[in-house]
Amino acid sequence: MPIEDLARSDAVTADPGTPVTELAAIMDEENVGSVMITTDETPVGIVTDRDLTIRVLGEQIDPTEQTAEDVMTTDLYTAEPSDGFYEAATMMADHGIRRLPICEGDRLVGIITADDITELLADEQQHLGDTIRAQRPAY
Repeated sequence: MPIEDLARSDAVTADPGTPVTELAAIMDEENVGSVMITTDETPVGIVTDRDLTIRVLGEQIDPTEQTAEDVMTTDLYTAEPSDGFYEAATMMADHGIRRLPICEGDRLVGIITADDITELLADEQQHLGDTIRAQRPAY
């Protein structure tokens, strides 16, 4: 299954100059744990709720003086829409990441998360369980 079938096409984005206090508010409002940082639809970084906790609160830095650019992770791994979800899961596991931007060329077109993959696997397990229950003899 290509990840474009599973990925969210409405990744939450912000500019590098966005204050971290605004990023936290965006995460709360959108009910997400990360914001993709983009310049002209090109992903240049990601800020996660963990980044805000460790890089701002943990370092006791004044959040009103920090922007996305100050705390974002810039070493991004990305996937293409046609990549399979197994490839995406492997990339995420190999690099210890929970969120994977989906790009066509340099343009951000979506995002897939470890939660998305876990939900897909749980649904598949449920279907498999239903099949097994339907085929086994009554007890």
